Amino acid sequence: MTLRHAAFLYRDRAEYRAQILRFARDGLADGEAVLIALPGEQAVEIGTGLSGEPGELMWVDLADVGRNPARIIPELRAFVDKHPGQPVRIAGEPIWPGRSAAEVCEGIRHEALTNLAFQQAPLAIMCAYDVTWHAPSVIAAARRTHSEVVTDGQAVAGAGPPTPWRIPPECDRPLPPPPDGAEGLGYQTDLAPVRRLVERHARRTRLAAERVADLILAASEVAANTLGHTRSGGTFQVWHDEDEIICQAHDQGWIADPLAGRVRRGPDSRGHGLFLVNHVCDLVELRTGRAGTTVRMHMRLSPG
Repeated sequence: MTLRHAAFLYRDRAEYRAQILRFARDGLADGEAVLIALPGEQAVEIGTGLSGEPGELMWVDLADVGRNPARIIPELRAFVDKHPGQPVRIAGEPIWPGRSAAEVCEGIRHEALTNLAFQQAPLAIMCAYDVTWHAPSVIAAARRTHSEVVTDGQAVAGAGPPTPWRIPPECDRPLPPPPDGAEGLGYQTDLAPVRRLVERHARRTRLAAERVADLILAASEVAANTLGHTRSGGTFQVWHDEDEIICQAHDQGWIADPLAGRVRRGPDSRGHGLFLVNHVCDLVELRTGRAGTTVRMHMRLSPG
């Protein structure tokens, strides 16, 4: 058994509950370990609805552990690795109603990269999509990033994913430029100016002190990557709105590993910095190619 990655297209909560329960119960009946990774109260509702079933069951609030979509693959990997050689089944909803446009795009990237991260795993994943809320473009992307599509309880072949994976191009374009009011600087040999810029700007917002420290840490890690892997330095910008503070680093480097920051590497490997950045930030947008690498880090002003 290798990866089966299905998009479940639903229209109401009754259909949502019934299909996810059926999917999970089928797995438990076949001796598979089952993870319910749904946002908020849905995880508790579905999880408790299955608590009397025989077999190994775990549920997590994806709105917490998967607020940043780049954290989801490590969460799934940890569950899969707890069951070596055993078939595993996961019900999830990484792009739930209420996600921002940037979060939706990063969720779509996550879905594509899941096909790369788990392509040889004995794993069945079913990802729920509300067709009454999501834009048609999001549903079209779901059809391209999943090997199966489940509608009305029936599974049919999807339009993808290509071999082995491909991020839909609408979510792989360069990021829009920062606003005109963004504060910025160049850095080439010293991280201290970057840290001071982030701290000075963050202190103007209502961001809690411990989150200011996390953002400074994330900014330092990204800027350190520039100094460690490029010769021309980089540029750093900071801005905020009523909801979040955003930091962006750009340099001339090119990150070759599409799973960078989404897979926990060994102690002698590179990539620990981006993994940490994804852990402390609420959203991270990364674009890399011949034009260089841009990393945009988001931190909500009010956690929740």
